Amino acid sequence: MKATINTSLIAKLQPGDKPYDVRDDKLTGFLVRVNLSGKLLYMCEYARGKRVTIGKVGVLTPAQARDKAHSILGDAAKGIDPSESRKKKHKITLTEFIDKEYAPWVKEHRKVGIKTLNVITRRFYDLFGTKPLTELTPALIDQWRTQRLKNGISVETVNRNIATLKAAISKAVLWGFIESHPLERLKLMKADRSAKVRFLSAEEEQRLREAAIKREEQIKAGRDNANQWRLERGYELFLDLNNYEFADHMRPMILLSINTGLRQGEVFSLKWENVNFERSLLTIEGAYAKSGKTRHIPLNTEAQYVLKSWRQQSNNSDLVFPSINNKSFNTVKTSWKGIRDAAKLKNFRWHDMRHHFASRLVMAGVDLNTVRELLGHSDLAMTLRYAHLAPEHKANAVEKLVQITNQGNTNERHNQGQATQQNRQTLSTTTK
Repeated sequence: MKATINTSLIAKLQPGDKPYDVRDDKLTGFLVRVNLSGKLLYMCEYARGKRVTIGKVGVLTPAQARDKAHSILGDAAKGIDPSESRKKKHKITLTEFIDKEYAPWVKEHRKVGIKTLNVITRRFYDLFGTKPLTELTPALIDQWRTQRLKNGISVETVNRNIATLKAAISKAVLWGFIESHPLERLKLMKADRSAKVRFLSAEEEQRLREAAIKREEQIKAGRDNANQWRLERGYELFLDLNNYEFADHMRPMILLSINTGLRQGEVFSLKWENVNFERSLLTIEGAYAKSGKTRHIPLNTEAQYVLKSWRQQSNNSDLVFPSINNKSFNTVKTSWKGIRDAAKLKNFRWHDMRHHFASRLVMAGVDLNTVRELLGHSDLAMTLRYAHLAPEHKANAVEKLVQITNQGNTNERHNQGQATQQNRQTLSTTTK
């Protein structure tokens, strides 16, 4: 059977009494194998009686499979035996695949590409780096997971690590390095996503602000000492930081985060063109948002003051917070740790400032859907983790039961009173 292999054709294919092939009428050698079980496979017949499997229908699109068939047929035309080449590919180790194939792609196509690579290299290379991808079984990863949980790592963190690894291996399947996903049947553990929301008390927030100010005072004092030393020796002086509101990027980053709920990556990638002072509005472009959707965040008075003050002392970079090489930051881990330790904040991550922003809104009576829009959540499920911070709303809800009951009792007494009055009137008439 010959036909154009596309999505509509594949949707119509049904298993028969025996396996059969559907050959593409546009590319000779490209075909779909329909098995008795109903399983469909893309295949490429590169010579008479010689064929290789390209991948599963559903994992690859027809267009992707056709591109791979083109490549296989091209290799065959050059004298390269595709079956031998694929055997070598299937033995590729985790380290080889990540370093040579996945790393260039993820850095180019994912805004958190470097973080993704760090997770894989730090968490999985030591134990599994030299293993072929096909030998990364669910049992091995399950043992790794069990040990991580015993070491006190949270279920959420372990799930994220495994999801990152599985996503990388999915690309190995898609790109033809392995036939099937070895961890396809490995499920993530169930986690209570609404149980832990770390936010700051009023006193903790004050300590955070004071620690950031103290750090700036130390930086400015250090700059004064350096300039005094250079003045005595006739050297050109550094910029006098006393003329500016902020010593460096850290305090404005922190203040902006707790007033807007931006993710760290969104802070790092923020551009001045995204800041509208006239309308007091901040725009997070979809290309830099986790959801992939653009959102707009109103700037309160403190956020406006921070950005206006920072702009006066920043350079001509397009970025609001450029690093030394005028590129976006990858991390501020060391500086953040110093401020957090000085403020004596326990179990408080940078991302928790986003939780702090959302928590304060909910506790101030802002409805959850508005909080969802400000945070950029794709659905309300993520935002519901903050619902317990508005107990007065739940209290008002259950109090309505009492109101209904009271209303019912009132109506019943009213009806009883009317009935009694009617009975009296009837009795009076009868007596007469």
